Amino acid sequence: MVFPRRTLALARAGVGASEAAGSGQKRKGLLSIFADHCSFVTGQRLRRACQIGELYSNLYSERTRWTLVGNIWRRFQNKHAPSGRLVAALVGVFMWDNEKIQDEEMHRCGLELEALESVKRLSSSSGTVAGQPEGGWEVVMEKKDFRVWKRPIPNSHLYEYRVLGSYNDVTPRQFFNVQLDTEYRKKWDSLVIKLEVVDRDANTGSEVVHWATHFPYPMYSRDYVYVRRYDVDVDNNLMILVSRAVQHPRVPETQEFVRVNSYRSKMVIRPHRSFDENGFDYLLTYSDDPQTVFPRYCVSWMVSSGMPDFLDKLHTAALRAKNLEVGIHDYAGVIKSSDTNRQSSQERLTGENTHSGGSGQIYA
Repeated sequence: MVFPRRTLALARAGVGASEAAGSGQKRKGLLSIFADHCSFVTGQRLRRACQIGELYSNLYSERTRWTLVGNIWRRFQNKHAPSGRLVAALVGVFMWDNEKIQDEEMHRCGLELEALESVKRLSSSSGTVAGQPEGGWEVVMEKKDFRVWKRPIPNSHLYEYRVLGSYNDVTPRQFFNVQLDTEYRKKWDSLVIKLEVVDRDANTGSEVVHWATHFPYPMYSRDYVYVRRYDVDVDNNLMILVSRAVQHPRVPETQEFVRVNSYRSKMVIRPHRSFDENGFDYLLTYSDDPQTVFPRYCVSWMVSSGMPDFLDKLHTAALRAKNLEVGIHDYAGVIKSSDTNRQSSQERLTGENTHSGGSGQIYA
Protein backbone atom coordinates (compact mmCIF):
# COMPACT_ATOMS: atom_id res chain seq x y z
CA MET A 1 0.00 0.00 0.00
CA VAL A 2 2.98 2.33 0.39
CA PHE A 3 4.11 2.17 -3.23
CA PRO A 4 0.79 3.35 -4.77
CA ARG A 5 0.80 6.39 -2.46
CA ARG A 6 4.33 7.30 -3.50
CA THR A 7 3.41 6.84 -7.12
CA LEU A 8 0.43 9.15 -6.71
CA ALA A 9 2.58 11.82 -5.04
CA LEU A 10 5.16 11.59 -7.78
CA ALA A 11 2.44 11.92 -10.41
CA ARG A 12 1.05 14.99 -8.73
CA ALA A 13 4.55 16.53 -8.51
CA GLY A 14 5.09 15.85 -12.20
CA VAL A 15 1.81 17.55 -13.09
CA GLY A 16 2.77 20.59 -10.97
CA ALA A 17 6.18 20.81 -12.59
CA SER A 18 4.68 20.61 -16.08
CA GLU A 19 2.15 23.34 -15.20
CA ALA A 20 4.94 25.57 -13.84
CA ALA A 21 6.99 24.97 -16.96
CA GLY A 22 3.99 25.82 -19.12
CA SER A 23 3.36 28.99 -17.12
CA GLY A 24 7.02 30.00 -17.53
CA GLN A 25 6.81 29.45 -21.27
CA LYS A 26 3.70 31.64 -21.42
CA ARG A 27 5.45 34.44 -19.53
CA LYS A 28 8.45 34.22 -21.85
CA GLY A 29 6.12 34.33 -24.81
CA LEU A 30 4.31 37.41 -23.49
CA LEU A 31 7.60 39.18 -22.76
CA SER A 32 8.85 38.38 -26.24
CA ILE A 33 5.67 39.78 -27.80
CA PHE A 34 5.93 42.93 -25.63
CA ALA A 35 9.59 43.42 -26.58
CA ASP A 36 8.77 43.00 -30.28
CA HIS A 37 5.97 45.54 -29.93
CA CYS A 38 8.24 48.07 -28.19
CA SER A 39 10.90 47.56 -30.82
CA PHE A 40 8.34 48.10 -33.59
CA VAL A 41 6.95 51.28 -32.00
CA THR A 42 10.43 52.66 -31.31
CA GLY A 43 11.53 51.90 -34.83
CA GLN A 44 8.46 53.62 -36.25
CA ARG A 45 9.09 56.75 -34.16
CA LEU A 46 12.75 56.86 -35.08
CA ARG A 47 11.91 56.55 -38.77
CA ARG A 48 9.31 59.29 -38.40
CA ALA A 49 11.82 61.54 -36.61
CA CYS A 50 14.37 60.95 -39.37
CA GLN A 51 11.78 61.81 -42.00
CA ILE A 52 10.86 65.02 -40.15
CA GLY A 53 14.54 65.91 -39.78
CA GLU A 54 15.15 65.33 -43.47
CA LEU A 55 12.15 67.49 -44.34
CA TYR A 56 13.38 70.39 -42.17
CA SER A 57 16.91 70.03 -43.54
CA ASN A 58 15.52 70.60 -47.01
CA LEU A 59 13.41 73.57 -45.92
CA TYR A 60 15.74 75.47 -43.57
CA SER A 61 19.40 76.40 -43.26
CA GLU A 62 21.60 74.85 -40.55
CA ARG A 63 21.48 77.94 -38.33
CA THR A 64 17.72 78.13 -38.55
CA ARG A 65 17.43 74.45 -37.64
CA TRP A 66 19.59 74.96 -34.55
CA THR A 67 17.48 77.94 -33.58
CA LEU A 68 14.32 75.83 -33.89
CA VAL A 69 15.81 73.06 -31.76
CA GLY A 70 16.94 75.60 -29.17
CA ASN A 71 13.47 77.10 -28.92
CA ILE A 72 11.93 73.66 -28.41
CA TRP A 73 14.42 72.87 -25.63
CA ARG A 74 13.81 76.22 -23.94
CA ARG A 75 10.10 75.45 -23.76
CA PHE A 76 10.83 72.00 -22.39
CA GLN A 77 13.23 73.44 -19.83
CA ASN A 78 10.67 75.95 -18.57
CA LYS A 79 8.34 73.09 -17.71
CA HIS A 80 10.95 70.62 -16.47
CA ALA A 81 13.99 72.67 -15.45
CA PRO A 82 16.30 69.99 -13.89
CA SER A 83 15.58 67.29 -16.45
CA GLY A 84 15.67 69.89 -19.23
CA ARG A 85 19.24 70.89 -18.40
CA LEU A 86 20.35 67.28 -18.24
CA VAL A 87 18.79 66.33 -21.57
CA ALA A 88 20.10 69.52 -23.20
CA ALA A 89 23.63 68.62 -22.17
CA LEU A 90 23.24 65.10 -23.51
CA VAL A 91 21.90 66.15 -26.91
CA GLY A 92 24.24 69.12 -27.31
CA VAL A 93 21.87 72.11 -27.17
CA PHE A 94 23.18 75.50 -25.98
CA MET A 95 20.84 76.92 -23.33
CA TRP A 96 20.72 80.66 -23.91
CA ASP A 97 18.50 81.29 -20.89
CA ASN A 98 21.26 80.02 -18.60
CA GLU A 99 24.33 81.37 -20.39
CA LYS A 100 23.25 84.78 -21.71
CA ILE A 101 24.63 88.00 -20.24
CA GLN A 102 21.93 89.57 -18.10
CA ASP A 103 20.69 93.17 -18.22
CA GLU A 104 21.97 93.76 -14.68
CA GLU A 105 25.54 92.96 -15.72
CA MET A 106 25.33 95.41 -18.61
CA HIS A 107 24.02 98.09 -16.26
CA ARG A 108 26.83 97.52 -13.73
CA CYS A 109 29.44 98.23 -16.41
CA GLY A 110 28.07 101.73 -16.87
CA LEU A 111 28.12 102.33 -13.12
CA GLU A 112 31.79 101.27 -12.91
CA LEU A 113 32.78 103.87 -15.50
CA GLU A 114 30.76 106.57 -13.74
CA ALA A 115 32.48 105.75 -10.44
CA LEU A 116 35.92 106.00 -12.04
CA GLU A 117 35.04 109.28 -13.72
CA SER A 118 33.98 110.70 -10.34
CA VAL A 119 37.34 109.72 -8.81
CA LYS A 120 39.13 111.16 -11.83
CA ARG A 121 37.37 114.52 -11.46
CA LEU A 122 38.09 114.69 -7.74
CA SER A 123 41.77 113.87 -8.32
CA SER A 124 42.04 116.50 -11.06
CA SER A 125 40.51 119.20 -8.87
CA SER A 126 42.78 118.36 -5.94
CA GLY A 127 45.90 117.89 -8.06
CA THR A 128 46.52 114.33 -6.87
CA VAL A 129 47.00 111.16 -8.90
CA ALA A 130 43.75 109.47 -9.94
CA GLY A 131 42.98 106.49 -7.77
CA GLN A 132 40.33 103.78 -7.67
CA PRO A 133 36.94 103.84 -5.93
CA GLU A 134 37.49 100.24 -4.80
CA GLY A 135 40.28 98.75 -2.73
CA GLY A 136 42.99 96.32 -3.83
CA TRP A 137 43.93 97.97 -7.15
CA GLU A 138 47.62 98.55 -7.88
CA VAL A 139 48.91 100.94 -10.54
CA VAL A 140 50.81 99.10 -13.29
CA MET A 141 51.26 101.82 -15.90
CA GLU A 142 50.33 105.48 -16.10
CA LYS A 143 50.60 107.83 -19.06
CA LYS A 144 48.89 111.04 -20.11
CA ASP A 145 45.72 109.42 -21.54
CA PHE A 146 46.24 105.84 -20.40
CA ARG A 147 46.21 104.15 -16.98
CA VAL A 148 46.44 100.45 -16.10
CA TRP A 149 45.63 98.87 -12.73
CA LYS A 150 45.62 95.28 -11.50
CA ARG A 151 44.33 93.47 -8.42
CA PRO A 152 44.50 89.83 -7.28
CA ILE A 153 41.52 87.62 -7.98
CA PRO A 154 40.38 86.01 -4.70
CA ASN A 155 41.32 82.34 -4.28
CA SER A 156 43.42 82.45 -7.46
CA HIS A 157 46.99 83.08 -8.60
CA LEU A 158 45.71 85.44 -11.32
CA TYR A 159 45.06 89.17 -11.61
CA GLU A 160 42.19 91.24 -12.91
CA TYR A 161 43.21 94.25 -15.02
CA ARG A 162 41.55 97.60 -15.58
CA VAL A 163 42.41 100.18 -18.24
CA LEU A 164 41.07 103.74 -18.33
CA GLY A 165 41.96 105.69 -21.46
CA SER A 166 40.92 108.32 -23.97
CA TYR A 167 41.18 108.89 -27.72
CA ASN A 168 40.53 112.18 -29.47
CA ASP A 169 41.11 111.32 -33.15
CA VAL A 170 38.42 108.66 -33.78
CA THR A 171 34.70 108.49 -33.08
CA PRO A 172 33.13 106.18 -30.49
CA ARG A 173 31.13 104.48 -33.26
CA GLN A 174 34.30 103.60 -35.17
CA PHE A 175 36.05 102.23 -32.09
CA PHE A 176 32.97 100.22 -31.07
CA ASN A 177 32.40 98.70 -34.51
CA VAL A 178 36.04 97.73 -35.02
CA GLN A 179 35.94 95.62 -31.84
CA LEU A 180 32.83 93.76 -32.95
CA ASP A 181 33.56 93.15 -36.64
CA THR A 182 35.09 89.67 -36.70
CA GLU A 183 35.88 89.77 -40.43
CA TYR A 184 37.80 93.02 -40.12
CA ARG A 185 39.75 91.78 -37.09
CA LYS A 186 41.13 88.92 -39.14
CA LYS A 187 42.83 91.60 -41.25
CA TRP A 188 44.27 93.92 -38.58
CA ASP A 189 45.12 91.36 -35.86
CA SER A 190 47.95 89.15 -37.13
CA LEU A 191 47.67 86.86 -34.09
CA VAL A 192 44.21 85.59 -35.07
CA ILE A 193 44.12 81.99 -36.27
CA LYS A 194 40.34 81.52 -36.26
CA LEU A 195 37.52 83.92 -35.42
CA GLU A 196 33.88 83.17 -36.14
CA VAL A 197 30.40 83.58 -34.70
CA VAL A 198 28.98 80.11 -34.04
CA ASP A 199 25.60 80.95 -32.48
CA ARG A 200 23.22 83.89 -32.00
CA ASP A 201 20.33 84.67 -29.71
CA ALA A 202 17.47 86.44 -31.46
CA ASN A 203 16.04 87.77 -28.19
CA THR A 204 19.05 89.77 -26.98
CA GLY A 205 21.32 89.93 -30.03
CA SER A 206 24.00 88.04 -28.07
CA GLU A 207 26.53 85.93 -29.96
CA VAL A 208 28.80 82.99 -29.18
CA VAL A 209 32.25 83.45 -30.71
CA HIS A 210 35.08 80.96 -31.25
CA TRP A 211 38.47 82.71 -31.24
CA ALA A 212 41.83 80.98 -31.69
CA THR A 213 45.00 83.05 -31.33
CA HIS A 214 48.77 82.68 -31.32
CA PHE A 215 50.56 82.98 -27.98
CA PRO A 216 54.21 84.02 -27.54
CA TYR A 217 56.78 81.32 -28.22
CA PRO A 218 57.21 78.67 -26.83
CA MET A 219 53.57 78.47 -25.69
CA TYR A 220 50.94 76.64 -27.72
CA SER A 221 48.14 78.57 -29.39
CA ARG A 222 45.03 79.16 -27.29
CA ASP A 223 41.36 79.19 -28.18
CA TYR A 224 38.40 80.85 -26.49
CA VAL A 225 34.67 80.18 -26.71
CA TYR A 226 32.77 83.12 -25.28
CA VAL A 227 29.37 84.75 -25.32
CA ARG A 228 29.29 88.47 -26.02
CA ARG A 229 26.55 91.05 -25.74
CA TYR A 230 26.71 94.66 -26.82
CA ASP A 231 24.42 97.63 -26.41
CA VAL A 232 24.19 101.36 -27.10
CA ASP A 233 22.60 103.25 -24.22
CA VAL A 234 21.49 106.49 -25.86
CA ASP A 235 19.90 107.88 -22.69
CA ASN A 236 23.12 107.57 -20.66
CA ASN A 237 25.47 108.20 -23.62
CA LEU A 238 27.24 104.83 -23.29
CA MET A 239 28.37 101.96 -25.51
CA ILE A 240 28.86 98.63 -23.72
CA LEU A 241 30.44 95.34 -24.75
CA VAL A 242 30.60 92.38 -22.31
CA SER A 243 32.17 88.97 -23.01
CA ARG A 244 32.79 85.87 -20.88
CA ALA A 245 33.79 82.27 -21.48
CA VAL A 246 31.15 79.57 -22.01
CA GLN A 247 31.00 76.00 -23.23
CA HIS A 248 29.20 75.36 -26.50
CA PRO A 249 28.41 71.94 -28.00
CA ARG A 250 29.41 73.06 -31.51
CA VAL A 251 32.96 73.89 -30.40
CA PRO A 252 34.40 70.98 -28.39
CA GLU A 253 37.98 71.07 -27.15
CA THR A 254 40.61 69.72 -29.56
CA GLN A 255 44.30 68.83 -29.46
CA GLU A 256 45.05 71.72 -31.81
CA PHE A 257 44.62 74.46 -29.17
CA VAL A 258 44.76 74.90 -25.41
CA ARG A 259 41.25 75.89 -24.33
CA VAL A 260 40.95 78.94 -22.04
CA ASN A 261 37.91 78.28 -19.86
CA SER A 262 38.19 81.33 -17.60
CA TYR A 263 37.84 84.62 -19.50
CA ARG A 264 35.94 87.86 -18.92
CA SER A 265 36.10 91.24 -20.67
CA LYS A 266 34.04 94.41 -20.22
CA MET A 267 34.41 97.53 -22.37
CA VAL A 268 32.47 100.73 -21.70
CA ILE A 269 32.77 103.77 -24.00
CA ARG A 270 31.51 107.28 -23.19
CA PRO A 271 31.63 109.88 -25.99
CA HIS A 272 32.89 113.35 -25.15
CA ARG A 273 30.04 114.77 -27.23
CA SER A 274 28.22 112.29 -29.51
CA PHE A 275 28.70 108.82 -31.00
CA ASP A 276 29.79 110.29 -34.35
CA GLU A 277 32.17 113.01 -33.17
CA ASN A 278 35.83 112.47 -32.35
CA GLY A 279 36.70 111.93 -28.73
CA PHE A 280 35.70 109.47 -26.01
CA ASP A 281 36.78 107.82 -22.76
CA TYR A 282 36.81 104.06 -22.33
CA LEU A 283 37.08 101.59 -19.45
CA LEU A 284 38.33 98.05 -20.14
CA THR A 285 38.19 95.41 -17.38
CA TYR A 286 39.80 92.10 -18.27
CA SER A 287 40.80 88.77 -16.75
CA ASP A 288 41.58 85.29 -18.03
CA ASP A 289 43.46 82.12 -17.13
CA PRO A 290 45.80 81.32 -20.05
CA GLN A 291 46.64 77.88 -18.61
CA THR A 292 50.39 78.50 -18.40
CA VAL A 293 53.05 77.03 -16.12
CA PHE A 294 54.92 80.33 -15.82
CA PRO A 295 55.15 82.13 -12.47
CA ARG A 296 52.55 84.70 -11.55
CA TYR A 297 54.81 87.70 -12.20
CA CYS A 298 55.60 86.43 -15.73
CA VAL A 299 51.93 86.13 -16.64
CA SER A 300 51.29 89.56 -15.13
CA TRP A 301 54.09 91.09 -17.22
CA MET A 302 52.80 89.48 -20.42
CA VAL A 303 49.26 90.72 -19.88
CA SER A 304 50.16 94.23 -18.69
CA SER A 305 52.55 94.72 -21.64
CA GLY A 306 50.36 93.00 -24.21
CA MET A 307 47.20 94.95 -23.39
CA PRO A 308 48.57 98.37 -24.42
CA ASP A 309 49.90 96.81 -27.63
CA PHE A 310 46.47 95.38 -28.42
CA LEU A 311 44.77 98.72 -27.76
CA ASP A 312 47.28 100.47 -30.06
CA LYS A 313 46.41 98.01 -32.83
CA LEU A 314 42.71 98.54 -32.17
CA HIS A 315 43.17 102.32 -32.35
CA THR A 316 45.12 102.06 -35.63
CA ALA A 317 42.42 99.83 -37.10
CA ALA A 318 39.77 102.39 -36.12
CA LEU A 319 41.82 105.13 -37.82
CA ARG A 320 42.01 103.08 -41.00
CA ALA A 321 38.24 102.70 -40.95
CA LYS A 322 37.87 106.44 -40.39
CA ASN A 323 40.14 107.21 -43.36
CA LEU A 324 37.88 105.09 -45.63
CA GLU A 325 40.54 102.45 -46.18
CA VAL A 326 38.19 99.64 -45.17
CA GLY A 327 34.47 99.10 -44.80
CA ILE A 328 33.14 97.67 -41.54
CA HIS A 329 29.74 96.60 -40.28
CA ASP A 330 27.79 99.20 -38.31
CA TYR A 331 26.78 97.46 -35.08
CA ALA A 332 26.03 100.71 -33.26
CA GLY A 333 23.55 101.92 -35.85
CA VAL A 334 21.21 98.97 -35.34
CA ILE A 335 20.81 99.33 -31.56
CA LYS A 336 19.23 102.78 -31.33
CA SER A 337 16.11 101.32 -29.75
CA SER A 338 15.02 97.98 -28.37
CA ASP A 339 12.72 97.39 -31.35
CA THR A 340 15.53 98.05 -33.79
CA ASN A 341 17.81 95.80 -31.78
CA ARG A 342 15.44 92.85 -31.98
CA GLN A 343 14.93 93.37 -35.71
CA SER A 344 18.63 93.58 -36.51
CA SER A 345 19.37 90.50 -34.39
CA GLN A 346 16.75 88.55 -36.27
CA GLU A 347 18.32 89.62 -39.56
CA ARG A 348 21.80 88.58 -38.39
CA LEU A 349 20.41 85.22 -37.32
CA THR A 350 19.97 84.25 -40.98
CA GLY A 351 23.66 84.87 -41.60
CA GLU A 352 22.95 86.87 -44.72
CA ASN A 353 24.77 90.06 -45.74
CA THR A 354 26.31 90.75 -42.36
CA HIS A 355 29.43 92.28 -43.85
CA SER A 356 28.59 93.18 -47.41
CA GLY A 357 26.37 95.74 -49.03
CA GLY A 358 23.12 97.15 -47.76
CA SER A 359 22.58 99.53 -44.87
CA GLY A 360 24.72 97.40 -42.57
CA GLN A 361 27.88 98.35 -44.51
CA ILE A 362 29.52 101.62 -43.50
CA TYR A 363 32.82 103.34 -44.02
CA ALA A 364 33.06 104.35 -40.40
